[in-house]
Amino acid sequence: MAVGDIVLGPNQYGKAEVRLVRVTRDTPVHEIEDLTVTTQLRGDFTDCHTTGDNTLVVATDTQKNTVYAYAKEHGVGSPETFLLRLARHFVDDFPQVTGGRFAADQHAWDRIAVDGEPHDHAFVRTGRETRRTVVEVDGDDAWVVSGFTDATVLKSTGSEFWGFPRDRYTTLGETTDRILATSVTAWWRWTSPDVDFEARYPVVRDLLLQTFAQVHSLALQHTIFEMGKAVLEACADVAEVRLSCPNKHHFLVDLEPFGLENPNEVFYAADRPYGLIEATVQREGAAQVPHVWASVPGFV
Repeated sequence: MAVGDIVLGPNQYGKAEVRLVRVTRDTPVHEIEDLTVTTQLRGDFTDCHTTGDNTLVVATDTQKNTVYAYAKEHGVGSPETFLLRLARHFVDDFPQVTGGRFAADQHAWDRIAVDGEPHDHAFVRTGRETRRTVVEVDGDDAWVVSGFTDATVLKSTGSEFWGFPRDRYTTLGETTDRILATSVTAWWRWTSPDVDFEARYPVVRDLLLQTFAQVHSLALQHTIFEMGKAVLEACADVAEVRLSCPNKHHFLVDLEPFGLENPNEVFYAADRPYGLIEATVQREGAAQVPHVWASVPGFV
């Protein structure tokens, strides 16, 4: 069998995990924005790979410097808007760049309270979830996916799990009252890049977490479908929702050997192994964009 020519396949390159902290000090009350930004460009870079010709290569150091310069010249604002601004710069100002992937994690800070009042310029890193964004650009087209990870949530009742098949390997008991805990990774694709992301992000986030709290769960699968459904019913600007949720198991401890009853009060929190539940919730017949999701981390 003859072997055909060897050619370069799909490729991208850029600067990963650029640590950006922007302090706004226009008034005595400072604001802090903390992002980890990754830029990856696609385009006419074949010669660099095949012959070592760097004529068209936008150096990764240039990409890093652009992140910092844009934070100064244009501000940051929502990570979605910041990434779209960066993406348009690289695609519009460099003819050899046809598209790319631009991602950011936002790290939240709270003001330290002093004598019951928030301090003007002292902050503490919060233990909240990490806000995440991915922007995909291909020529004039842009897609924005927003989300968060590491939102650890728990409800101490209002959760059941029963009616599943049993065979000789099944030891799990059925229950109509259990702890349900998970660490939510959520992503949602906006229908358009023209969204007020800073206003809409907390709406979607709160809908997801409020639904987790309010739904009487018959399985973690049941809960995450209802979470995604609630967002799509309330938010016409969201095209689809993807959720990845490890089941953080809490097992009731047997206290009978010590002569003690345990009416769902003392549990052993197991960190592994764990059930991993993932699902996409979408509108029937809605257009899909699998190439965008291929670049989103944390979901298969």
